[in-house]
Amino acid sequence: MKWRLINTGLAGAATNMAIDEAILVAYSEGKVPPTLRVYGWRPAAISIGYFQRIQAEIDLAECQRRGVDVVRRLTGGRAVLHDAELTYSIVVGADDPSIPPTITASYRHFSTGLLAGLARLGIKAQLSMPRAAYGQIEKKRSRSSAACFDSPSHYEIVYEGRKLAGSAQVRKNGVILQHGSILLRFDAENMAALLRYPSPEMRQTMTEMLAHRVISLEQILGRPVNWRETADAISGVFGEALGVGLEAGELTAEETDAAHRLAAGKYGDDSWNLLR
Repeated sequence: MKWRLINTGLAGAATNMAIDEAILVAYSEGKVPPTLRVYGWRPAAISIGYFQRIQAEIDLAECQRRGVDVVRRLTGGRAVLHDAELTYSIVVGADDPSIPPTITASYRHFSTGLLAGLARLGIKAQLSMPRAAYGQIEKKRSRSSAACFDSPSHYEIVYEGRKLAGSAQVRKNGVILQHGSILLRFDAENMAALLRYPSPEMRQTMTEMLAHRVISLEQILGRPVNWRETADAISGVFGEALGVGLEAGELTAEETDAAHRLAAGKYGDDSWNLLR
């Protein structure tokens, strides 16, 4: 099976989320093949999960003061600060025979492609495993935050127990959209500064917790890691790891037009971003 590989480079928050949805719609209409997209964010942005309560969990004034855009994702999950990272998105049919039917199993399947790319960079990362797999009882963390990277979900990517990549998935009109972030660098203080906490002490606690639970490519390799290097590593082996062929392509004119409309009328509009 042939998939399309698209590298859209760096773009703003509304544009990035609009492109992902435009690809989803085009695929649902049978106009484009399954697609792997790699991209980045400029300026930095914080994306929030579809069900998050933005006013209660995000410090919008601080985001504005720091020049950080805010956008609501189509997918669920918690807040992600998109700055020094590689972001990927996958659009494929939920009934594709090569894709496991359940959400958690598909997470594991897609993660094999990311793990292969990280291995090309010299990083032996692992999947976070469900505790049930070890006969343990899942226990709710006593402390958590509105941040996605606070803790790994099942089959997300970790390195020595610390979260390296976070992903979120939605299934709509029979189509899977999964997107996620691989951290090139990470600043726990910057992330915590954009979230709401009941007290300064709690903010400091969460800053320390994020610093302990999260790791970046730069920390692992002990050197600067740029976006292009990471994009090439992931896209170079992702298809082989999943057993599909990847062919470089571009957005169609219809996808581009749809993305422009969605960026202006949805992802760049308060009626969507301040929905909850």
